[in-house]
Amino acid sequence: MKIKVETNINVAVEKAWEHWSSPESIKGWAFASDDWECPYAENDLRVGGRFLTRMSAKDKSMSFDFTGIYLEIEEYKYIKYICDGDDKRLVQITFEKISEDETKVVEEFDPENINPSEMQKAGWQSILDNFKKCVENN
Repeated sequence: MKIKVETNINVAVEKAWEHWSSPESIKGWAFASDDWECPYAENDLRVGGRFLTRMSAKDKSMSFDFTGIYLEIEEYKYIKYICDGDDKRLVQITFEKISEDETKVVEEFDPENINPSEMQKAGWQSILDNFKKCVENN
């Protein structure tokens, strides 16, 4: 069963898309809590392109790379990718223009097999909430 997280952001869909796409912006929001950070990001947002997001504990005790390959892209509307690794999880992201200055972002993803679904949902929602803050404040 897929997990779904979502948020409404008070910016135009083009600005939300730009922040989702820019490696420099990704470093400002791609982590789930204040004691983590994203010191490095690569993003080649095109079909067949790859991304790499490094998430690290600020105290340097732990770090991991979140990587994948883009399968489908419809600019300002839709992204589908597959995560690298053994489980090849699918992720779909929709950007819905609510108005000229409001965008709904929805992520649906296959859960991984290590952590409970509720923990995964909470973590992804926290990252999406960070995205909202970053986009609205920049």
